[in-house]
Amino acid sequence: MRVICPNCSSKDVGKIGTNQYYCWNCFIEMSVSNEQIASVYQVEEDGSLHSLNDLFIEDQTVTAHLNM
Repeated sequence: MRVICPNCSSKDVGKIGTNQYYCWNCFIEMSVSNEQIASVYQVEEDGSLHSLNDLFIEDQTVTAHLNM
């Protein structure tokens, strides 16, 4: 399964956990549930996560681009 980043459209996305992915191009982490992106986070320099859900999730449904 391959996920395309909703921020930069990069295919350079790796799986880092169960239903969790990381974009190596723009450094965001995302969770996928039922082929939908459930949450999006920016990874800060100290390793903490900053939610970007208000940019990607609010008032819209973001479908994960999955290539089987």
